[in-house]
Order: sequence, then C-alpha cells, then structure tokens
Amino acid sequence: MPLYEHVMIARQDLSNTQAEGLIEHFGTVLADNGGTLVENEYWGVKTMAYKINKNRKGHYAFLRTDAPAAAVQEMERLMRLHDDVMRVLTIKVDAHEEGPSVQMQKRDERDTRRERR
Repeated sequence: MPLYEHVMIARQDLSNTQAEGLIEHFGTVLADNGGTLVENEYWGVKTMAYKINKNRKGHYAFLRTDAPAAAVQEMERLMRLHDDVMRVLTIKVDAHEEGPSVQMQKRDERDTRRERR
C-alpha cells in the first residue's frame, strides 16, 4: 500500500487531550477503511506565520500512514468537515524515515549546518 505523511492543525482553544483524541479518531477512520496509522506525533501548540480563521496558534499533529488511496481520501474529507481542524497537508512518500521527525529532534541532534561567520 502507498505510504503517506499528514500534518494537521487544530484550533488553539482545544485541550491537549482533545487534540490527541482527534489523532486517535482519524486513526480509527483509517483502520475502518483498510489502512493503518504507522506512527503519530503530537507537536503541541505552535504559533503560525499568519492567522487562520482568526487564530494565531494551533495544535500541530504529524501522522505517518500506510493506507490505500480511498482510505486517505475519506480521512481527508472527514478532517475538512470537522470543525476543530483548520488545515491538513497530505504528502505521498516512498518510505517513512526512521526515528522522530525533524520537528521533534533536539537542536543538537540535528545535522550540523555550515559554520556561521
């Protein structure tokens, strides 16, 4: 089955448990349609570059899935209809990277960039 990565932004006035409950809910939607939620990461509340629906901040979540296209389309449809979800980005990937995403890595663990002057 194809591999996908999803980033979801939920409203800022939700609690952490409600935001994590959204992740579980959409994981069950995938499972009901023949897919699996390989890994999920809750990135927490972050400030956005611009306002979305009069919100400056949002709960960010990252999902790695292994699902058929029909299951992903159904999950995206339900995400867009859900009142608490502001934005969704889905990307098809060839392989999932091992370990935590770049957002969850500590600054020292990231690849060293070129030296500053």
